[in-house]
Amino acid sequence: MENVTDPRQHINEEPRDDLMDTAIGFGVMFGFMFVVFTAAVVIKFVIT
Repeated sequence: MENVTDPRQHINEEPRDDLMDTAIGFGVMFGFMFVVFTAAVVIKFVIT
């Protein structure tokens, strides 16, 4: 690799679907926050 700025020499070995990655990340984070919120509500009702 003599010319490191030549984009033809940098092959994308693993093409990714950025939209799907973002959607999955959003879904996982939403699910985690939903579980945390539900646990907090249950704990609050148990305490009171």
